[in-house]
Amino acid sequence: MTHLLLSVAARDRAAFRQIYSAASAKLMGVLLRILGNRAEAEDALQEVFTRVWLRADRYDPAKGAAMTWLVAIARNHALDRLRARKPEQSEDGEAELVADRAPGVETRLIAEGEARRVSHCFATLEPDRAEAVRGAYLDGLSYQDLADRYAVPINTMRTWLRRSLAKLKECLDQ
Repeated sequence: MTHLLLSVAARDRAAFRQIYSAASAKLMGVLLRILGNRAEAEDALQEVFTRVWLRADRYDPAKGAAMTWLVAIARNHALDRLRARKPEQSEDGEAELVADRAPGVETRLIAEGEARRVSHCFATLEPDRAEAVRGAYLDGLSYQDLADRYAVPINTMRTWLRRSLAKLKECLDQ
């Protein structure tokens, strides 16, 4: 990737496309973890690649790997965005400190009903499939982690998850 970054410094658009393809998923993960908001992370990713295009000439291979440099740009940009966020306050900020922000009875009942529906639908899955879905989407485990945990090939794990999600969607749509 070092040679691609050096080519980007020389304004090679093909090299830039290759770097984008190779690094965008990892950088999106970094941004998403820091920012916690997918839409904001997507915006930040575009800004990061703009910075890469403009500052590629500052990359020094002697100081570190290209991916490390790219991750540092993404991380620093995400932190800058976090610092720029302003805490939301109304004109009557003191009233907000006293106000009860707990959900109302109706909201809690609706949430409990939805939670029961989701639990019921999870119960329709085979136990190992349900645990795999929880691992992937609640615990953030990768396909490879889950495949290793259940001693199945990675493509089998992808199939398990795809079919389980389809079954959950079908159940929830009823």
